[in-house]
This record gives sequence, structure tokens and C-alpha cells, in this order.
Amino acid sequence: MADETPSTTALLRRLLPYVRYDAPLYIVALLAAPIGTALVVVQPWLLKTAIDDHIQKNDAEGLITLAWAYLVAVVLGFVAEAVYNLALSYGAMRTISRVRRAVYRHTLTLARSYFDRVPTGRLLTRVTSDIEALGETLTAGAITIILDVLLVLGIIAAMLWLDPWLTAVMLVLSPVLAVVVDGIRRVLRKLYQEVRTSLASLNAYMAERITGLGVVQLYRDEARVTAAFDERLAIFRDATIKTNFWDALLFAIVDGLSSICMALMLWYGSGGLFGEAVTAGLLAAFIEYVGRLFQPIREFSQKLAVIQRAAAALEKIFGLLDEDEHIAWGDATLADDVESLVVDDLSFAYGDGPDVLQGVSLTLRPGQVVALVGRTGSGKSTLGKLLQRSYQGYRGSIRLNGVELRDLRPETLHRFVGVVQQDVQLFPGSVRFNLTLGADIPDAVLEESLDLCRATDSVIRLGGLDGRIRHEGANVSVGEGQLLSFARTLAARTPIVVLDEATASVDSLTEARIQAATDAILARRTVLVIAHRLSTIMDADEILVLDAGRVIERGTHADLVLAGGPYAALFESQFHDHESA
Repeated sequence: MADETPSTTALLRRLLPYVRYDAPLYIVALLAAPIGTALVVVQPWLLKTAIDDHIQKNDAEGLITLAWAYLVAVVLGFVAEAVYNLALSYGAMRTISRVRRAVYRHTLTLARSYFDRVPTGRLLTRVTSDIEALGETLTAGAITIILDVLLVLGIIAAMLWLDPWLTAVMLVLSPVLAVVVDGIRRVLRKLYQEVRTSLASLNAYMAERITGLGVVQLYRDEARVTAAFDERLAIFRDATIKTNFWDALLFAIVDGLSSICMALMLWYGSGGLFGEAVTAGLLAAFIEYVGRLFQPIREFSQKLAVIQRAAAALEKIFGLLDEDEHIAWGDATLADDVESLVVDDLSFAYGDGPDVLQGVSLTLRPGQVVALVGRTGSGKSTLGKLLQRSYQGYRGSIRLNGVELRDLRPETLHRFVGVVQQDVQLFPGSVRFNLTLGADIPDAVLEESLDLCRATDSVIRLGGLDGRIRHEGANVSVGEGQLLSFARTLAARTPIVVLDEATASVDSLTEARIQAATDAILARRTVLVIAHRLSTIMDADEILVLDAGRVIERGTHADLVLAGGPYAALFESQFHDHESA
């Protein structure tokens, strides 16, 4: 059976751990609220007293005193409201920052498999617009309703004290109002769920197409992409229009009922019900009270819409925070020296799919170079990802210095195993940051690594270590990015390197520089090479040939060529391709 949608109250209750750190600010707001309410409630009573006891009796001296009292009540009311709003806004912004930080940190801990399933745009919606919707609730929704409730109760109490019958006339329509508000609240909750879901879908589609804009433009696919975007936009637009309609309807109903109450009170006050008219002061006070009473009720419809929007956003936010697709780490640490990396009978499948690795075994000892070769889809890169602990759920064993990889601390694994990825990721910022990623690495080490990887000229062109790399490495070529990735790994000085080497789509001069960087790593580290070009691993200590996730051959380059098996055929194929080029 599907899980029930959590109530708004339950969702707001889950927010309390993030609110409690700013409790002093909220307490100040809550203390200011009843003071402000009392000062608002007393003003119409002062008006009644001024009319009935002073104006009608021509008591100018008493009227002046009352006028000063009214002015003091107004000024103090403004001060109380200002304190309330300032404390509430400051506390709400701190709370929202805490929620945003929690969502971001949680997202960073999720396993790679989660990001394989969930579009980036949807995650961006959680961190941005959903949290903004929550911010509206804290500053203008759930908590401010406390002030509104106090104000409504205070006004009704004052009206009952002044004239119970006139108050009863005003309250005759309250059951109708309660039914209407509750019914529209339920409709708005469902509609705001649809709004949040459709917005996430729209953002996800837009992020994916902007990321792949080059391909869209290359194949002149703008018309189809725009049409698909318009379909998603129409769903979001229609859902938003429906929410605005119901919100406006609620506002109009509340406004209309307030006018009807005014008319009923005027009719009663003129003697139309029991034949006895009320005093002018009392009627003036009640008209003032009704105007002030229906103001928070009228705003309640808007705040209700904000709360329903936030409830839908909270459900999405907590849905993300409840995701438990994490990599499980242990507490084991290692000594400084690497003795061996042993993969024994390793099998792995992505999700419920078939095994992409089946019974793979290899041993990597200090100073050795072991290479994985095979056609596309044979499982080479998957093994590299498992060594990084990007995925869990493998069967068999991966042991570093005799300790199972899943039992290690994450910082221990990252201290021992570095990766040169096929797809280079560069960040906007300085060259130094892109080489260190925030680690404390001396410039001398960075410069040495750049020199070994033949990347010094590229860094000089960029302006040195303080030179800027643009968004997505726009001012860096593919080859230069790969060279910087090599230098980044060398500078980290991890004893083991997983080298997912890729020299495709670069010119011959850049390929030669990448080969020199590869040689620098091979000469200085224990390396597992995921080889795309066999010319880079001819001197490897051992070569494993993978096919459909299984090791079908292993040995040195010379032995495998002499055997005349799959490796020899693969090498011959690449050799002829190189000769043809």
C-alpha cells in the first residue's frame, strides 16, 4: 500500500530540530506578539469611550487625555510589531540557512547510484525554490498565524465584553467561513504538490538540455526540445493558475463575508432586530473591530496558501533528507606504506541489472603497473569505480593492505588511492584550487607535478597558479584539462593511482604530452591502468583482458601477443588503425 501523505502539522514538527537553535529569537517574537495584540485590541475601545463618554458629552478635556492614550497605544503597537517582525525574520533566515546547509551536505553524501537515477535539475529545485517556499512560511506563514490567532481571540473577547448580542450577530457566519476555509485548504495542498512536482520536472529537463546544448544545436534539435519544454511548462503553468484561482476565491469569500457582517451589525445597531438601537460609540467600535478582525482572517487565506506551498516543499525536502542511499564506510585505518591491493573473485551489478563484473581477481603490489584492457562495455571502468568506492554492493573482496575496502575510513582510502578520470572536472577558480581542491599542498609540489606532466606551459598561458579557470573549463582545451588532472593526482601523492587514460579527440602533440604525463605517473606510483590505447601499457607488469565482465586472458604484453588470442587481435587491430591514420 502506498505511503500516506504526511500532514502539514507532522511536516512542521519535523522542522523543529532546525528551529530550536534560534529559539531565543522566536521567543522574543512570541513575547512581542501578545503585547502588540493587546495594544491593537484596546484602540477601538478607546474610540468607543471617546465618542460615548466625551464627544457626545462635550468633554474636551477628557477627549484630549483619551486622544493621547490612543496615540501612545498606536506608537507602542508599531514598536511591538517591529520587534516581532525583526526577530521573526532574523530567526527564519537563520533557520532556512540551516535547512539549506543540511540538504546540501546530505546530497554530497549520497552514493553515485542515486545520481544515476535522479536528474540534477530536480536536486537543484530541492535546494533552491523548495527551500525558498519554506522561508516564506517561516516569515509570513505558520509562525505569524500565532499573532493572527491572538488578535482574533482578543478582538472577539473585547466584543463579547462590550455587547454579546452584537458579537453573536457578527459570528453567525463563522461556521460557513470555517467550512469554506477547510475545503479550500485541502484543494490547495494537492495543487501545490502538483506545482512542486511539475517545477522539479521542468528544471530537470532544462538543466539537462542546457548541459547538452552543443549537441542540441549541432543536430538542429531546437524545435523539438522547445516543444518538449513547452509541454512541461504548460503543466507547471496550469497547476499554478489553479492554485492562484483557489487562493483568490478564498480571499474573495472572506472579503465578502466581512461586508455581510458589517451590514448585519448596522441593521442590528439601528434597532432592526430587537427594536433597541446601540450607542454610536459602540457601533463605531464594532465596525472598527470587524475591520481588524477580518484583516487577519483575510490574510489567513494568503498565509494558508503559503503554508500549503511550504508543506508541499517540505515533503519534497524531507523526502530527499530521508534518502538513505549512502556508501557504508568502516572505521579502519592503515599504516603509511602500501603493501598490496588485492581483488579476489569480484562480481558486481548495477541495481537489478546483470553482472558487469564476474569473478575478477588481480593483485597490485608496490611499484607494479597492472593494466585492464578490453572492448567498450567489458567492465574496465566499473572496476575502477569500485576501487574508488563510488558504488557498494559488490560480491567478493577488495583488500588494501589486507583490510576490506568497505571497512576503511573514507579519508584513509582517499589518502592511499588517487584517480585520473577519463572525464576531467574543472571548477571555476584559480589553477591552484583546481590542483589542490582545498588541500594544503605547497606551491613547489604543484610546480613539480606540473613540470612532470608537461602542463607548465598551459598554466603559464592561464596566468600561473593564480590564473583563473572559467566555468566548465571554457578557457582550457580537452588535452590541457587532462594534463591538469594528471598533475592534480601527482600532487596529491597517493601511493596507488587508478589511471583511466584517455587520449581521444586530441592532437598528436597533446597526445605526446599526455603520454609523457602517463609515463611520469607509471614511473612514480603503483598504478592500475584502464587502458584505451594499448601502446601505453606495453611495459605493464601484468595485463588483464576483460570480456563481458570476465578475465579471459592475463599476462605480459609479449606473452599475450605470442599467444595469439583476444589481446593479440585487439593489439593488431589498434596497430593497423594507427598505421592507417
